[in-house]
Amino acid sequence: MNILILNWRDIKNPRAGGAELLTHEMAMRWIAVGHHVTLFSERFDSAASEESVDGVMIVRRGRWWSVHFQAMIYYLQHFRSTDVIIDEVHWFPFFSVLYAPEKTVLLVCEVANKLFFRLFPFAIATVGRLLEKLYISMYRNVPVLAISRSTKEALIREGIRRKRITVIPMGVSLSKHSKRIAKESRFTLIVVGRLHVLKGTVDAIVAYAHIRKRVASAKLWIVGSDGGGYQQKLIHQAKKLGVEEGMTFFGRVSEEKKFELLAKAHILLMPSVHEGWGLVVVEAASQGTPAVGYETAGVQDVILHDKTGVLVEAGQSEKLALEVVKLWNDQKRYRRYQIAGKKRAASMNWDDTARVALSVLQQSCEKQ
Repeated sequence: MNILILNWRDIKNPRAGGAELLTHEMAMRWIAVGHHVTLFSERFDSAASEESVDGVMIVRRGRWWSVHFQAMIYYLQHFRSTDVIIDEVHWFPFFSVLYAPEKTVLLVCEVANKLFFRLFPFAIATVGRLLEKLYISMYRNVPVLAISRSTKEALIREGIRRKRITVIPMGVSLSKHSKRIAKESRFTLIVVGRLHVLKGTVDAIVAYAHIRKRVASAKLWIVGSDGGGYQQKLIHQAKKLGVEEGMTFFGRVSEEKKFELLAKAHILLMPSVHEGWGLVVVEAASQGTPAVGYETAGVQDVILHDKTGVLVEAGQSEKLALEVVKLWNDQKRYRRYQIAGKKRAASMNWDDTARVALSVLQQSCEKQ
């Protein structure tokens, strides 16, 4: 098959995240079994307009505000021979259903819904939400790939029929990060993710302040790139709570450094408002670091409550802190979570992800 993937970023984009990792891992495996894959994405500073990465042909045009329109133009000029199109949603899709409906498969990482109203003024949020409802209705007759049960259920609530949705199993890349690294001597908590309101980093700091009242020597590591000066707000919050001396901001780090920090820490805090799939939870588990997080979309799919970690009611930072301390004080339960988490991480691989997704693409081609 000739497979075309439309995604606003590619794996080499400085702002690439879990969705780009998922996309690239699948594409590499499809190429390995004889398919041809082209990825169309936005340009970024210093990026080549076209290049091959691990056999994936990447074509870059436009920026985030124009890449969707550029994709349509480029398809009509160069990609008509494509057998199937993966249209990835990041807030909005590429609307390939308008110009190649019989070839389109929708890949959904999350449904924004109420997130619009948490991030934007009411008028803008209302428009965004209406556009989301509109695009979902436009894709109601195409096959849909979802990355979690939470995403699937959200799509069903939006009117997509259950039988059209396939949840693809998620993988994790561990082969390069299997070294045994000792835990920190002091109790250490870690948060990993872009510094943003949706990641709940403020809640992590508030929870840390409560934890310090019970475990005075506890440390908090915050790992992730700063989003629009948000770090200053976090520092201000830490100073207000009197806990800034126990915190370290690492910024954006390499994958190797990320896994090293995850291995050294004792517990991952996951207070995200919303996730498509909390990949870092599995990455942490692979290093013997259980997670305590909010019972929110994407997080509740990846933390198995009372098996690999603990879930608490969303927005309850004090409860988050209480469960962290209870887990740390119960070393028997802590070790049980470590063992279960490592076992689960070891069972997850991108081969299964690529295989399930490819079967949907092949079925789509057969129906054309």
